Amino acid sequence: MQGHIRKRTHKTKAGKETVNWYVVVDLGRDANAKRRQKWHGGYRTRKEAEVARTKIVGDLHAGTYTEPTKLTLREWVEDKWLPTVRTQVKPSTFDSYQRNIHLHVLPALGGRSLVDIGPGQLNTLYVDLLEHGRRNGPGGLSPKTVHYIHTMVHKALADAVDGGLIAANAAGRAKPPRPRSAAPKELLFWAPEQLRSFLDLVARHRLEAAWNVSAMTGMRRGEVLGLRWADLDLNSSRIHVRQALVSVAYKLIVSTPKNHLARVIDLDPATVDQIRLHRQRQLAEREEWGDDYRDGDLVFCKENGEPIHPQTLSQAFERLVDKSDLPRIHLHCLRHTHATIALRAGVPPKVISERLGHESPAFTLKQYAHVIPGMQAEAAQTVANLVAGED
Repeated sequence: MQGHIRKRTHKTKAGKETVNWYVVVDLGRDANAKRRQKWHGGYRTRKEAEVARTKIVGDLHAGTYTEPTKLTLREWVEDKWLPTVRTQVKPSTFDSYQRNIHLHVLPALGGRSLVDIGPGQLNTLYVDLLEHGRRNGPGGLSPKTVHYIHTMVHKALADAVDGGLIAANAAGRAKPPRPRSAAPKELLFWAPEQLRSFLDLVARHRLEAAWNVSAMTGMRRGEVLGLRWADLDLNSSRIHVRQALVSVAYKLIVSTPKNHLARVIDLDPATVDQIRLHRQRQLAEREEWGDDYRDGDLVFCKENGEPIHPQTLSQAFERLVDKSDLPRIHLHCLRHTHATIALRAGVPPKVISERLGHESPAFTLKQYAHVIPGMQAEAAQTVANLVAGED
């Protein structure tokens, strides 16, 4: 059995000629004595085809050869791959996969057979996306976005290899653009006295307790909105972070916390008091709404019990900040404020990492590196004072 290289010339609708190279494999004869051949192709150069032939012939001799499938990329992705991936990733991740695949990959390559997709086709796609990839106006996508799309294509084709549909992952030999090294984003946060001013400002606001919980625990916006009364143990002053309320295509979905890390956060007495007061207000609202109240056991919700959209909470926060003389920050910056104040107060990074739900203390230290120089200077002076016998 031997693989042979064949060249085919095609004409596009615009009349332009394109050349593709194929490896033709002779698999003997079937039960009716009809000659069986399989074409592996779509290679842009003869050299690519020769490399593929070497591997195919090797697989034939090793008994690991996989016959090419007639399944198209669209059929594989829509009927098999996406439904499987949906059960493996968070809803927001699945929405991103689905949206990018349908917007940027399937229009160009969806009709191609899986075996006809080579690194050349993928490289052509990436160049086109860089130059003309935007769907809401002229211009291309960023190298970072195109690289992200490449990562999705790589995973889809890798799963096709694992399923025995294709012999090799063409994305592994493609050349996606390298994301530009972006300058680290400046983290915005308030000083302790600024945070205190804000909390004074929102006293008696309907969501006063939500602002306090955000600031005093460092919880993410979705975690605060996904908090249930069943997750609170006010007698022990603890919050169990078990879920988050997120928006996927503007639909509210209950998801796991980021990094899939459930955790327990201790509360200070003042925040516990705020939550108890909030509970009394909520019970009064529930009584007023009667049978129309939609009880989802949420700690922070609309007056009728319905969930609050994350963007609505952010907008409410920004309106309050705009009414003050405080530096303008976003709601997520309360999380940065909590971490920065804790680090400067000497709280161990491991404890802060656990409160924030980070994967590791190393990530926490990297994220809040702006605090470290000041801490280093304070540590040096503290050691010097101890050695000198000073208080």
